[in-house]
Amino acid sequence: HKLIRRLMLQLGLKSLVRPKKYRSYRGMLGRVAPNLLNRQFAAQRPNEKWVTDVTAFNVKGQKLYLSPVMDLYNGEIIAWQSSTRPTFDLVRGMLKKAIPRLKRSERPLLHSDQGWQYQMPAYRRLLGKKVRQSMSRKGNCLDNAAMESFFGTLKSEFFYLNEFDSVKQLQAGIRQYIHYYNHERIRQKLNGLSPVQYRTQPLQA
Repeated sequence: HKLIRRLMLQLGLKSLVRPKKYRSYRGMLGRVAPNLLNRQFAAQRPNEKWVTDVTAFNVKGQKLYLSPVMDLYNGEIIAWQSSTRPTFDLVRGMLKKAIPRLKRSERPLLHSDQGWQYQMPAYRRLLGKKVRQSMSRKGNCLDNAAMESFFGTLKSEFFYLNEFDSVKQLQAGIRQYIHYYNHERIRQKLNGLSPVQYRTQPLQA
């Protein structure tokens, strides 16, 4: 490893090492919902199945936390909130942006891990009768693989390839990337369309 390190220094190479994943699990602090999603990540229509989670970024020793909601119908990030502190307001802000998108007849499933934010009575009150709650099994990241995949894409395509002078600069960059991800980044799974293009395409007769 010393030889490899010396050669990398001579060639000016740096490895991209993924930072330790943010873990919001603090034990049983509230009620845990059943795993209603059960890795059934396909959705037949918009606002049928949503997934969410929180991830962290480090900019010169300062943390930024991101809480997005993804619609499994097309992989679109329909709402998100960021903050320098992982408080409940981070998740509250995300929900207050996501829930107003629903039509009166829509009642999506919202899947998360067992993070302390999602166990709180205040979280369940925000969901109310408009959203059904689902949670991964303890310590099983594959139960929320779609959200984990987005975080991996966001960090490998954007965060790891750029340098940031401040959290504000990172926040602005995340806003731009999510717009690109939703409106321009095409996916083979969506027949070569972006998530928004797929959702808004004319219905086939």
